[in-house]
Amino acid sequence: MKKARREHDTMGEITIPKGAYYGAQTQRAVENFPISGLRLPRRFIRAQGIVKLAAARANGSFGLLKKAELKAIEKASLEVINGLHDSQFVVDVYQAGAGTSQNMNANEVICNRAVEILGGKRGDHSLIHPNDHVNMAQSTNDTIPTSIYIASFEALNEGLLPAARSLKAVLSQKAREFGKTVKAGRTHMQDAVPIRLGQEFSGYAEAVANDIKRIENASKSLLFIPIGGNAVGTGINAHPKFRQTVVREINRITGLKFRSSANLFDGIQNVYAALEVSASLRGLAVTLTKIANDIRLLSSGPRTGFAELILPAVQPGSSIMPGKVNPVMAEMLNMICYQVMGNDTAIVFAAQASQLELNVMKPLIAHNLLSSIEILSKGINAFNEKCLKGIRADKERCRELAETTLAIATALNPVIGYEAAAEVSKEAYRTGKTVKEVVIERGILSRKDANRLLDPMKLTGK
Repeated sequence: MKKARREHDTMGEITIPKGAYYGAQTQRAVENFPISGLRLPRRFIRAQGIVKLAAARANGSFGLLKKAELKAIEKASLEVINGLHDSQFVVDVYQAGAGTSQNMNANEVICNRAVEILGGKRGDHSLIHPNDHVNMAQSTNDTIPTSIYIASFEALNEGLLPAARSLKAVLSQKAREFGKTVKAGRTHMQDAVPIRLGQEFSGYAEAVANDIKRIENASKSLLFIPIGGNAVGTGINAHPKFRQTVVREINRITGLKFRSSANLFDGIQNVYAALEVSASLRGLAVTLTKIANDIRLLSSGPRTGFAELILPAVQPGSSIMPGKVNPVMAEMLNMICYQVMGNDTAIVFAAQASQLELNVMKPLIAHNLLSSIEILSKGINAFNEKCLKGIRADKERCRELAETTLAIATALNPVIGYEAAAEVSKEAYRTGKTVKEVVIERGILSRKDANRLLDPMKLTGK
């Protein structure tokens, strides 16, 4: 390093970039884990700043920090919360178990900035110490899961849930818009009885609404945080009132209503809240995959597919086939959903890897859970704006397929019975005629009765 300084930790001295706010333990992690180049996201760093600020204020209220120390740590923590030092959070996602390196990254950045605020030089821990002051009454084992829960709850309520509600609203609007557009239903990818396009979209809207409820319910588990449990849940080295005070301070900072875990040993051993939320995100991903796949099918063509839907053209679809336009927004949404399902699988394995007093896979859980929330939020918004809002129905094409579906013979069951209706359907298929044409030609129904009984719109219910 051209410009460097020397810092030490319990393992000895190490060289650190001179301008870095992080310190020795972070530098060791950088050197030990040059794995992916991935970092935990802004929301998680913000949550770490919140935890450190709340802890400092709690400890300050007990007289365990001097006024100047408290003010310096407060200012440095607020800067972390506001994103002023994001570039200083340099530890790879795939790091020391439980997130010790990530916790120390936050402790060291806040410490060295606080030292600077007090007029000292970075690395001079005689003024503020990353462990003794910034990490006072805390452990990686309670601060990391607490940060996961704070970051995830905020991300859900500020990003994903508003996006999902907007998606549900647009789907509902499309259900109304397409309310009189009759089309062929399909089951097993084969002809089925008629359905209205609006009814199809109402099913999509309801499915998303149910996913929203599941996510909302799951997110409530994130409000129980294990801060105060310290290393294993006993609260060692913490003031007797630290647990309740730090939670109260977190609520003041966030404006939310977090509560202490009912059992701190469970809160540190397990990450069931993250597991529950991830499962609800997987459910949403399954729903969105179905919707995206349906839209790709229903818009297939424009001349050789279903061609019932017309999607907004947002970009050329081929580097070799002129004029080709692909359902790229639906394809993008599919890819996001598959990633979310993969993230959930990793979270499941990481959650079940908990052993004895601690789950050490929390950095992976934090990365995957927050990644799923972020890409779902942004993906839904993009799909909504660039695709769903501009979808149009080809009403003539829909009506044509509704009238020619062989399954319309189902309406004949009460009149001539299932087996006779099946023969009509088979004849229509063999001859290329419609079911209505066959029953009229064979004298099974008069034209008037056939028009009435086999009207696709009337067969879709009220």
